[in-house]
Amino acid sequence: MRIYDGSPRQDFEEVFRSIGAYLDRQGMREILLAEAPDGFIVQGLMMVSGGSRSDTMGQQIKETLTFLDDDISQFMDEAIARRGTTVSAPASVQGYYERALRVLGRYMDEQRPRDVFLFEQDGSYVLRLLMTTQAGTRHELSEFTKDDVEGLIAAAAVDRRPDAAAKTGSARR
Repeated sequence: MRIYDGSPRQDFEEVFRSIGAYLDRQGMREILLAEAPDGFIVQGLMMVSGGSRSDTMGQQIKETLTFLDDDISQFMDEAIARRGTTVSAPASVQGYYERALRVLGRYMDEQRPRDVFLFEQDGSYVLRLLMTTQAGTRHELSEFTKDDVEGLIAAAAVDRRPDAAAKTGSARR
């Protein structure tokens, strides 16, 4: 998927937010997300029910999902419909991955990478961004601890409040 080609609504913040909302609904954890030419590949751990026996708790399996451009577009449309407008839903309605991937996507939008890869473990993330510089193309790594991500989520919530938008003269997404 080439985020900056095509529709102006396609940015990492909204794309990752909508993928995160899907992952929250599926109950996926400990994710790895890689950009592909036509979408994203996501791997993570999911709980599978133990079957009809009540004494079986279930088991965790590694699941791989492929989201094509059309899937992402559908996720984004569903997210907007779920929220009712393009304004954010309250944090209490959003799941962890919807919030975390949104703020990491915003960081990526500021960097404007050509390609992204990220993995998460216990709420901490490592991002590998393919960047174009005057010296050529190279990968850059960024790390976000669980506390960093929670701080970004909290700061984003403050930035979206109407009184904060009035002070700055503009509303953020």
